[in-house]
Order: sequence, then structure tokens, then C-alpha cells
Amino acid sequence: MSDGVAPNLIAAVDEAKHWDRLMQMAAIGAIPDAEGKMVGVNRACLTPLDRQARRLIIGWAQALGMSVSVDEIGNLFFRHEGTDANAAPVLTGSHMDTQPNGGRFDGIWGVVAGLEAVQAIRDAGVATKRPIEVVAWTNEEGGRFAPGCMGSMAWAGFKPANTWDGVADPDGITFGDALKEHLAEEADIPRRPLGYQPYAYLEAHIEQGPRLEAEGYDIGVVTGIQGSRWFIVELTGETAHAGTAPLSMRKDAIQDMIRAINALNDLMADPTDVLRFTVGRIEVHPNTSNSVADKVRFTIDFRHPDKEVLILNGDAIENTIRTAVKNCDVKVTERFHALPVEFDPIVQNAVSKAASEQGLKQIDLPSGAFHDAQFVVPVCPTGMLFVPCFKGISHNPAEYSKPEELAKGVRVLAQALADLANQ
Repeated sequence: MSDGVAPNLIAAVDEAKHWDRLMQMAAIGAIPDAEGKMVGVNRACLTPLDRQARRLIIGWAQALGMSVSVDEIGNLFFRHEGTDANAAPVLTGSHMDTQPNGGRFDGIWGVVAGLEAVQAIRDAGVATKRPIEVVAWTNEEGGRFAPGCMGSMAWAGFKPANTWDGVADPDGITFGDALKEHLAEEADIPRRPLGYQPYAYLEAHIEQGPRLEAEGYDIGVVTGIQGSRWFIVELTGETAHAGTAPLSMRKDAIQDMIRAINALNDLMADPTDVLRFTVGRIEVHPNTSNSVADKVRFTIDFRHPDKEVLILNGDAIENTIRTAVKNCDVKVTERFHALPVEFDPIVQNAVSKAASEQGLKQIDLPSGAFHDAQFVVPVCPTGMLFVPCFKGISHNPAEYSKPEELAKGVRVLAQALADLANQ
């Protein structure tokens, strides 16, 4: 270990305690496997389970003497004061919501790691000039209300906070109503204005990819995030009896969906395997085995690190579908659009320096998944650090990172935050 790192700060990160806290969080919304072992998590945003998890981490933060506040879209903040109360704070964190069939580490690790890093700084007696704030962003996953990253988008001014009030979940509950109920349940928590300008933002996350584990690296210094565009496609035809309607006379929405997806696969073909194109959700009506489908609704998730490819291919999606479809009316709605971003060298260097001084093996790499950090980039110097996860599996109960891997990430995070907070 280099002389540049404070040994007491690194020693203050308690691997066992950190793991225990993560497992306490994983128990809230736990998904059992066939043998009854709790392996995954289903904890949707703005639900009683979400509030239970928030109360748990609020208790941990208050026990540390950190102040707690929440903004109008439900972003939750914990503040560690610095020696200069007027200095712009350093911000860290991630999200607490999961996919419906999610894992125990995606998002929540970054929030718990931020709290653990602050506790290590405090326990080690390391003074910071700047305050450090830990944030839990609202609805990063978009699993209940699409799109994701609503909390960070509203905080950063990317969209007004009321943009998604009318978005409904599968049960017909709107985001606006769910948020109103949620904030009423947290009326005892001090309210803060939406948005401000931190000195820097650093988000810790599991990689959600295979490189760190496969190549033997401890830490990923994230260079940026590829761009994403999400679409909803609706095809409307005409239902008919499966046994009597001639094929030549049908307006079959499923057959037109197949034509559309085949055409999109041709549009998105990429011999370099950099482009990401996914049809992940399909809704069919009337969804019976002996009727011709009159309505199909499917999603498109398109991602690429090159801005020009993202714009060119994304803009070609609607025309490609309309050209392929033979018998149905077509409606294409873009519901999410985020261009690729590059992270700031100030934050990347803080992560790299901490990893080097702790003797950890590191690599620079981009993020294929989008994160709240993507929307913080225009506000302040931003970056991320990754730790390995098993086979790169994520959004799946099999998602796993080892306790020692996570603890290494917290130690790097703690040193990087202390470094940034003393700049």
C-alpha cells in the first residue's frame, strides 16, 4: 500500500458489516429459489417495500449523525458535513429500486457503499473540507414506471419533475399518484429543493458485464456511458376466427410484428457486435389461441456508444417498421433518449489514484448499461467505479458479487470521496 493512502481510512471499512447491511436490504422484497433460499429481489419504486428499505437506510444514516432530506420527486439524501459548510459538496450514491426479477446488488450497493464510505471517513477521523452527500435516486430501473432515471433526470433539469405524472404501472396506478402517496408517508423527513450543483459526483456500481471478473481486475474506472433510445411500437389490425378467416384477408398484428422485428434486425445488424438492440416486452390482444391478434404492443431498447449511430439508426426505426408492415396501422413512440456521455478526468483520476495506492488491479472501460450518472454529467464533474460481478449477470436473481470484491470497491470509493472532498 502506497504512502498516499491513509491506512486508518482503509481499515475502517468493515467487510462483514458491509455485507450484513446488503443482506438486510436484500431481505426486503426477497425472491426465493426452488429450495427457499433468498437469492433475488423484487422491490419496485414508490411501494411499501421501497419505503421499508428507505427507512432502514435512514436509520443507519441517522445513527452516524448524518442529516436526512428528500426532494419533490423522492430523491433521498444523507449529508456528512465538511469543515467548510459553504463549499459545494461531493455527491455519491445510486438507486434502491430493482427489476421485477432483480438481483441483490444492482443499484443498492452504490447507496450502501456511499454510506459505508462516509462511515469509514468519520470512523478514521479523516476531515474533509467539503460536505459529502449520499443520494438514493428515485426510479432508476423503470421497472414499474417507464422510463428509468426519473429522479436523476428531474434533479438535473433534463425534464421537469411533473413530466411523468401520468405514466401508469401495469395496475393502472400513475407515477404522480404513487409519488404523492410516497411523499405523504415521508412527511416527517425535511424537504429540500430539487437540484443543485455539487463539486463532483461519483457513483459506485457492480459492472453488470463480464470483463472485470474474466480478466482478473478489481476495479473498473468507467470512462463513460453509451447512449440509449427506447421506443414503444403499437400495431393495430383486426381480430378474426383462427379457423375460418382466410390468411389473405387477415390483418394479423402478430405477423406484422414479426415482419417489423425482422426488418429491425436487418437495420441493426452490426458485425462488430457493439450495437445493442432488444425487443424485451410484447403484449398481444386478445391473446387467445384461436383468434387472430388485432393488437400488438412491443418495446425497443437500442443502445450504442457512438452518437451518430444512435441518432441515425434510431431515427430510421419508425420508417423501417412502416415499410415492413403489410396490414396494420402503426404507431411508434419514443419514450427515452439519452446521448452517450464521457466522464470527467477529475473523477476518473480520483478513482484510479485510490485503486493504485491500494494495490488493486484496475482497467478503464465504458458502461453498456445506463445509470443515473448519465444525467449528472451536465451538472458537475461525474464518474463511476465498477466492481466485478459473477459472469456479468445482472437483472437476474443470479446476480452476485463477492463480499471482498465489494469491500475493495468501498475502500476505493472512500479514498476517492475523501480526495475529491478535500480539493
